[in-house]
Amino acid sequence: MNTNELEAYAYERIVLFDGVCKLCNAWVRFLLKFDTRKRFKLCSVQSEQGQSLLYALDMPTDRYETMVLLDRGRVWTQSDAFLKVVGQLPMPWPLLKVLYVVPGVVRNGLYDRIASNRYRWFGRQEACRVPDGTEKDHFVKGGW
Repeated sequence: MNTNELEAYAYERIVLFDGVCKLCNAWVRFLLKFDTRKRFKLCSVQSEQGQSLLYALDMPTDRYETMVLLDRGRVWTQSDAFLKVVGQLPMPWPLLKVLYVVPGVVRNGLYDRIASNRYRWFGRQEACRVPDGTEKDHFVKGGW
């Protein structure tokens, strides 16, 4: 990880998501609705800022197989990222942390299966989601 490029986000919680994936955009809508404390900033991996973050994390910038959570300097992916996010939302969503009892290899296997089929099962948008005026403060500047 290139720490110099990530210093600006050392105290942030950023969810990187695939901006053209319909399932991922449903996740974004879910976060916009339930992250009432605005703990998380959102950033499309296709945006210039998303590409910079992926590059700094030494992650692929041309294929997107996992959601990424940057949480105050730590990096989470796959089911761990999902569970870390829901664990910080208002009740009842933290109850989903019970899924930690399922071994990571099983959780991530299921996550990978869904991720690799997400376009086929849920579809794809022509362009990345652009936040409206009321949503912009939920996004990393330039993250759409």
